[in-house]
Amino acid sequence: MSSRLEALKALSLVVADTGDLDAIKRYQPHDATTNPSLILKAFDLPGHQGLIDRTLAQLKNGTQESQARIERGVDHLAVAIGSEIAGLIPGRVSTEVAARLSFDTQASIRKAHELIELYDRAGVDSDRVLIKLASTWEGIRAAERLQQEGIQCNLTLLFSRAQAQACFDAGVYLISPFVGRVTDWYRKETGQQFTPDDDPGVRFVRDVCNVADGGNYATVVMGASFRTVDQVLALAGCHRLTISPALLEELGSSHGPVNRRIEFPGRHTQPPAPLGESEFRWNHNQDAMANDKLAEGIRRFAEDQASLEKLIAKRMNLR
Repeated sequence: MSSRLEALKALSLVVADTGDLDAIKRYQPHDATTNPSLILKAFDLPGHQGLIDRTLAQLKNGTQESQARIERGVDHLAVAIGSEIAGLIPGRVSTEVAARLSFDTQASIRKAHELIELYDRAGVDSDRVLIKLASTWEGIRAAERLQQEGIQCNLTLLFSRAQAQACFDAGVYLISPFVGRVTDWYRKETGQQFTPDDDPGVRFVRDVCNVADGGNYATVVMGASFRTVDQVLALAGCHRLTISPALLEELGSSHGPVNRRIEFPGRHTQPPAPLGESEFRWNHNQDAMANDKLAEGIRRFAEDQASLEKLIAKRMNLR
């Protein structure tokens, strides 16, 4: 009998939410996603030390001031790990623009170009890469421009229907509505525990899938930020699901039925008029959970980026 992971792969494209190369080899996902938090974890893995040393050695003797070289170190390391990942998967690897740029459209576009150039130097075609941006108004505008240039994007930290609609309007390649962080907020606010079908994070992603189907949008919906296998299985049939190694292990070592829980039946209706900036900001602001979790998520990624920069500075003897 096949595992629940294999059964799930027949219904959704499985994406590894990790920078751990050994985990990617083990679970054979279609795509992989990374972010500063995952790169920070990968920094301590024994199997990555040679790659880290080789990557940072190229930057030690640069002429730029220390902080610029440290920031370049983050980018070069993210692309070095992403390039290794690209050699292990048939699909795409997502690489994130620094969280500190989440409210600067032009700086996000410049950083995306820099990352794509680094991938090109590493021999990885741009069609194997997704540029990952926070789903702020400015991040969505950056993605819209990048998509027009042929650079495809993954919009992350997505917690509200307003964010999803703005991404659909912009024609982004992929969005990552979060499950676990949504559920975390409602558990804290209400003190309740939820069954999979009542889980607020699961219901949110199902709603986003319904909007995508109803508007006949080409954007891929990828459920993200899972806390439990039950949450993953409750979204079987979603276009893609990005799953941590711990949950991939649990799915891969267990057996049982995996039923399709999300359909895309083609109930196409007239899509709504595109959201303007003030309407987007107002609608997102009215969702307390989404407002809280987006701000918190950007802060957390920025903190992890800062921690990664400290480790890189130490490794490069710059601080």
